[in-house]
Amino acid sequence: MIRSALILSALTSSVLACAKHDNHHYPETPHKKRAEAGESRDWEYATSYDWGSLNLDYELCHTGAHQVPIALTPENGPATSHKPSFNYAGSHDGNFYNWGFGPAFTISHEEGNYTGNPSLTYDNTTVYLTGWHIHTPAEHTVAAHRAKAELHLVHVDAEGNPAAVLGIRMEPGTSNSTFLEQLPTPMIHWNETDSEEHLNMNLGLALEDVENLDEYWTYDGSLTTPPCSEGIRWFMARRNLFTGLEQMRAVLRASRFGARTTQQIWMHNVNG
Repeated sequence: MIRSALILSALTSSVLACAKHDNHHYPETPHKKRAEAGESRDWEYATSYDWGSLNLDYELCHTGAHQVPIALTPENGPATSHKPSFNYAGSHDGNFYNWGFGPAFTISHEEGNYTGNPSLTYDNTTVYLTGWHIHTPAEHTVAAHRAKAELHLVHVDAEGNPAAVLGIRMEPGTSNSTFLEQLPTPMIHWNETDSEEHLNMNLGLALEDVENLDEYWTYDGSLTTPPCSEGIRWFMARRNLFTGLEQMRAVLRASRFGARTTQQIWMHNVNG
């Protein structure tokens, strides 16, 4: 009887420890300078279809009505609502690193102060760019096609809460991307999350590579990592960011599989 009680106590402690596990990764806290070295996680993209069963904190991954990514089609747009305007002028210091799935960059700023960062304004609301990260392959599909990679530029409100994401699909083309030309070679590998490099970047070059977002889709969405928080305004560029062949190989070499299962369109109100 005593032995059974001890076993039950140990199992209970294990379950509670899992439920309380700190899963703060770069996309959930985009102001972090880098992924924490040696940080463990209880989820993987390969099993993203079942994240809701891993941890009580991840219930929204299964029950949410605005989960991301979704399948987009040319018939969905281009959008005319929630029209964004950007203030990405100038170059900005920051840290280049790998968030465990691919290249990433966080803008340097005073602790808790984001209003000096590049900004995005829509619906009379201004949000602030904290950095970017890359997924391979792309998370969104367009006409059932999945691009080689997808760049996410993450924006927060003045208090630092994730508020909006600009997504840009990336494909190999015939010439180099001016945005990617700013990155070091070789890029930091996906298993080198304890490494970082200081970098000064012109982030507006990402916009220039997609014609300053002249055509886009937009919808109400979520983060694409647990706990899958909703209330995020998504803008997806209709144009691809084209890279040179070796640039794309460098991105893929530094990355590992990082695409969440496509979610059913429910209350996303695409382009509405």
